[in-house]
Amino acid sequence: MPKPVTLTLADEVETRALADALAGILGVGDTLLIEGPIGAGKTALARALIHAAQTRAATAPEDVPSPTFTLVQTYAAGPLEIWHADLYRLTRPDEVLELGLDEAFSTALCLIEWPDRLGDLAPEGALTLRLAQGPTEDSRIATFSFDDPDWSTRLAPALARGVTHG
Repeated sequence: MPKPVTLTLADEVETRALADALAGILGVGDTLLIEGPIGAGKTALARALIHAAQTRAATAPEDVPSPTFTLVQTYAAGPLEIWHADLYRLTRPDEVLELGLDEAFSTALCLIEWPDRLGDLAPEGALTLRLAQGPTEDSRIATFSFDDPDWSTRLAPALARGVTHG
């Protein structure tokens, strides 16, 4: 298993820059599992990534509310379909099947908050991003982990600045 990659995001501007870089490398069949405690910035990162993907695809950016109550919101970024899911309120992994996420994992880009609720239904080859409070109020520590060594190559352009390996 490749080593996790960690970087410090000084503020929301750097978080949006990371989201923009990720929008440039993620596509159909990719799943980003976004972990972290309440208030870590999971939804802010997902929102910025969706907007960046829409801008790159010349699609008008949409309002991106937190899917806490709807559980799943879908967006178009050109031909790319993006599923943004917040699984916090799920109590059993099989509820994921009712949402249709199992099919979306192969046909869309999936951004999943609270991925621990997936249990063993998490897609193989997913990229995990753990967000945590950084040294200042506005900063965040972002740690990427993955089993598929291909992510090391794919992530390199997105993480070209200020990266430390953990």
